[in-house]
Amino acid sequence: MKLKVVVHRAEEGGYWAEIPAVPGCATQGETFEELLHNIYEAVEACLSVDMKDITISGKDEILEVAV
Repeated sequence: MKLKVVVHRAEEGGYWAEIPAVPGCATQGETFEELLHNIYEAVEACLSVDMKDITISGKDEILEVAV
């Protein structure tokens, strides 16, 4: 999966980024390298779903797909 990330320079120093395809997903970092690391963590956290909160019946299946 490829996502576009908008990177901004923060007025107080460092950077912050937002991922428009994932509403509410944003992160920050003091350095560009830290920001890149945090982007991966933020996307993973924003897209993760806790399966215990989902009701599954005996007729349902769970699939995991890569896009």
